[in-house]
Amino acid sequence: MKFKNLPNEEKPRERFIKYGKKNISTDELIEIVLKSGTKKVGLKEISHNILSSVNNISELKNMEINTLMNVEGMSKIKAIELLAAIELGRRVYEDNDYKELVYLTNPTTIINYFHNLFRDERQELFYVVYLDNQKKYIDKKLLFKGTVNFSLVHPREIFKEAYLLSATYIICIHNHPSGDASPSSNDIQLTKKIKEIGDIHGIGILDHIIIGDNNYYSFYEDNNLQ
Repeated sequence: MKFKNLPNEEKPRERFIKYGKKNISTDELIEIVLKSGTKKVGLKEISHNILSSVNNISELKNMEINTLMNVEGMSKIKAIELLAAIELGRRVYEDNDYKELVYLTNPTTIINYFHNLFRDERQELFYVVYLDNQKKYIDKKLLFKGTVNFSLVHPREIFKEAYLLSATYIICIHNHPSGDASPSSNDIQLTKKIKEIGDIHGIGILDHIIIGDNNYYSFYEDNNLQ
């Protein structure tokens, strides 16, 4: 039966209200997000096509816009809407986990919480974690994407966010897609500059961690934050 021919009480939004969010199908959740079908492809068929394009629903979180647009019935706008809903859900649960953190001074603890940010990434991502005066988590920001070097990573952006968040400490984390976590000369130069500026402004850098494949480098552990 086509979506428009369904009795009102059987439509996803009405079922969501009547039975609750945990008691409707994945197809129906997708239908609620997408809202409508197209002239050629109905909403239920689009939802079915999306789920048929993956082995399991968890694969959707790694889909790109262009990949979803190849699903019959999906437009660029619909692909963006669905991926935005998935990303919002991820952030809701992710940030809730982070806010349970008390102290972030141990590199292993930091990596356990944040390593998923870099999973399957093919380019360098530079995150800064902001902490209060008790070294408790406030927020994290992805500030730079691409090759991390002194000319591209501007410390002013790091400290601008620190002031906006009233942060007292920061932790820098970035990845090496090559898999080798050894710091480059650019990494060392950048870390030195961030520490110098932080000392001037009273915002301490607790660590700069580089994540590779099953290995990491910590400037703090290596006593390289002098």
